[in-house]
Amino acid sequence: MSTTHARTELDRALNGDTRALARMLSLVEDDSPRMREVIRDLLPRTGRARIIGLTGAPGVGKSTMTGALVGAFRAAGRRVAVLAVDPTSPFTGGALLGDRIRMQEHATDEAVFIRSMASRGHLGGLAAATPQAIRVLDAAGFELIIIETVGVGQAEVAIASLADSVVVLLAPGMGDAVQAAKAGILEVADIFVVNKADKPDAQQVVRDLRNMLALGDHGGWKPPIITATAVKGPKDEGTAELVTRLDAHWTWLTESGELERRRRARAREEITALAFAALRGRVATSVDDLAAGVADGTLDPFQAADEILDRQNRQIRQKDLRLYPWLSPSSCRLTPSTGRPGSGRPGSARRRRWPPSPRSCAPSRSCWASSMRC
Repeated sequence: MSTTHARTELDRALNGDTRALARMLSLVEDDSPRMREVIRDLLPRTGRARIIGLTGAPGVGKSTMTGALVGAFRAAGRRVAVLAVDPTSPFTGGALLGDRIRMQEHATDEAVFIRSMASRGHLGGLAAATPQAIRVLDAAGFELIIIETVGVGQAEVAIASLADSVVVLLAPGMGDAVQAAKAGILEVADIFVVNKADKPDAQQVVRDLRNMLALGDHGGWKPPIITATAVKGPKDEGTAELVTRLDAHWTWLTESGELERRRRARAREEITALAFAALRGRVATSVDDLAAGVADGTLDPFQAADEILDRQNRQIRQKDLRLYPWLSPSSCRLTPSTGRPGSGRPGSARRRRWPPSPRSCAPSRSCWASSMRC
């Protein structure tokens, strides 16, 4: 897809063209070279949507509850988008993408957009493209974006770094009080929903959660516990209360300043993840020789890691020398900041950092410049 075509598709998506929006999300999922330009162009229109995450173990009713929430929000006249993440098979590489089957009643609603995404081996319960997909849907004008994770276990808590409000669903018969106390996923919940409350032992799950919550300090927001029976839609038991609690949590987020803190933390996590992914891609091509040394015992893994970092540093220095051919490490490391070597001008012989930054070094063919800070 050319740059012009990508921007045309983006304009169509932002103006309500559902098919163009789907193509934009495919662009994001496929990690297209044009993705950066698309994200940069739509950034001014982002930041207005509420992001709600639904997570829980397989079989607790996440898709059914998502469909019920969509119906409740649509009854209030809100535009809703859903990102439903399905697990990818580690053997075949395929994904069923079947979460949409439980949301068929919204298929013809133009104010609802449902997108299934494969995790593609990404850990944490989400797909790697989820953050950028959220930006596209946010810019497209959806007021609420619901993210349904894959069925998760105890440690898949990536949804906490993406969602403004995290709803953790549980069901009776999936563990005792000890399980509730040690399950890490329960620590990221803003709201608990005990689904399938018409089954035996539902109240036991509620009691276990209350005991777990009594063990910790929750700041200004103590996660409420809701019992629900998601079967058909927005009129199911507990759905209306969940919507009310979500609205209350949004009010608390905005009034307490927690929303800004969470979104800053989200941006920090995203930047770090992108940088690590890029570094991992660069390093992957240069570790075979080091891996052989570690495997046969001639090199320890810490030395191998240091060698990789040294290689990266050398590559960075070589790149800087190509960008600034008028500079050389030998002549700049001891260059006075106020005097040209041999000019007789006073200056400090204190060592300066190498390589220089473009902001601090003037583009001169001489190593000396009044603004030089090498």
